[in-house]
Amino acid sequence: MNAGRVITVAVLVIVGLIVLTNSLYVVDMTEQVVVTQFGDPIGDPVTEPGLHTKAPFIQKANYFDKRILEWDGNPSQIPTKDKKYIWVDTFARWRIIDPLKFMQSVSNELGAQARLDDVIDAAARDRVTNQLLLEVVRNTDRELPFVDLEVQTQAAEDTAAVTVGRTEITRRIFRQASEQMPRYGIELIDVRVKRVNYVEEVRQNVYERMISERKRIAERYRSEGQGESAEIRGQKEKELDRIHSEAYEIAEEIKGRADGEATAIYARAYGRDPDFYQFLRTLESYQETIDEESSLIITTDSEYFKLLKSMSTK
Repeated sequence: MNAGRVITVAVLVIVGLIVLTNSLYVVDMTEQVVVTQFGDPIGDPVTEPGLHTKAPFIQKANYFDKRILEWDGNPSQIPTKDKKYIWVDTFARWRIIDPLKFMQSVSNELGAQARLDDVIDAAARDRVTNQLLLEVVRNTDRELPFVDLEVQTQAAEDTAAVTVGRTEITRRIFRQASEQMPRYGIELIDVRVKRVNYVEEVRQNVYERMISERKRIAERYRSEGQGESAEIRGQKEKELDRIHSEAYEIAEEIKGRADGEATAIYARAYGRDPDFYQFLRTLESYQETIDEESSLIITTDSEYFKLLKSMSTK
């Protein structure tokens, strides 16, 4: 085989590989493909994963994601029905269900994000502007943990005024936005309000009102605490008085029994030897009444003098 033929065969092989490579494409399980020829779609979208063929060079495989995608909008300043301006920040989850319609309407995910910005923001603005601020920030089943009668009354009035609530407003935003998505080949899976905040002018007034309310509640708790503290101290003093009284009564009872037992012992001792007992008691009285500095004046016939006289005689 001469060199020219070898070169020809090599060129043909290379061209064949290029043609073969360009005519094959792989679809992943997370992808779907729309084949176009000179920019125009050809056939139905390819959604089955695997190896597929197309006309080389003149046809192109356009890949689109099958998975659930996220959309995170920018906060929008929206007035409520009662003219309170708030920042509403929403997010959503979506996916491509018709890649052909998706490509024809928004081209790619970047275009889809821009279209979602328009549709969801418009739906959020429509629903928020038709409701009072109270409806946007609260739900109908919210319970306030206050026990103060005035606060309970105000909370009951506020709760009675909530007829829609934030959750229902979110559902309405989702339903309104979902109605427009099929034309773009998009299915809107969920829409949520991530955050609601007051604009700066209103926020400071709200903070001041919240601080004032918390201070009032704190003062009420302090007052209740002081009342309970006084009641506890009173009960403590009462309990101490009762304990002292019972202790004094028990002590007096014990002393009485001890005196009785002592008297009985003295009586038994006196009965066994009255003379010795009288002698012992006399000595005890001398010890308690007479010392080196004491002077005692008694008559010579005094019973108290008899023992001293007998002792001096001895």
